[in-house]
Amino acid sequence: MRTFPRVGAVCAVAVAALLAAPSAHADGDNGTVKIHDASTGEELMKNEPHVCSFYLDGFKFDGAQEIDWRIEAIPPSSDKGETVKSGTLTLDAEGHGRSDDMTLPDGHYKLWWNFDGENGSAKHKVFWTDCEDEEGGSGGTSPSAEPSQSAGSSESPAASASPSAGSSEAAPGASASPQGGTSGEGDLAETGNGAPVGLLSGVAAALVAAGGGLLFLRRRKAGQS
Repeated sequence: MRTFPRVGAVCAVAVAALLAAPSAHADGDNGTVKIHDASTGEELMKNEPHVCSFYLDGFKFDGAQEIDWRIEAIPPSSDKGETVKSGTLTLDAEGHGRSDDMTLPDGHYKLWWNFDGENGSAKHKVFWTDCEDEEGGSGGTSPSAEPSQSAGSSESPAASASPSAGSSEAAPGASASPQGGTSGEGDLAETGNGAPVGLLSGVAAALVAAGGGLLFLRRRKAGQS
């Protein structure tokens, strides 16, 4: 009668041991690793497959787990199959950790993320590095400075030339206007004085003619009588 309880206890311990053995690595195998741009926060669990400066960010692995990682060049990169970066990392108590920031020549790469006690294959991520766009963006601002300098230099001669032209034109204009005004006033004065003289001359001529006519008539009448 005592044999059955003992056998049952042994079986329960064995089942518990079998269930506990795989669970020791279940959390670690369920972890994930992301490629993050250097400006992305560690708390964001998103992958960024196109980066320039970047880091590796691991989540939900076993606490204090040791990580071995490497990055290989893959086609169309010319150095395909070559390990271009590698390193080790110890995760914190919550199974999280990140690498230092790093850069690679523009190309196509694959990350291999191996960890202690893994049951399946290593975690991996494929990504591109492309720093040419960022360099082109910064270089694109330099030409804008050149036009501003040339515009500034072109404005100063124009500004200096315009006052000189304005002053030279104003001087003849000022000298011409007083002369024109003086001659105009002189013409008006002469015209005003000449009009009464002509009128009086005409009246005088008419009176002389009338007087002459009367004298002629008187002489004629006297001859007839």
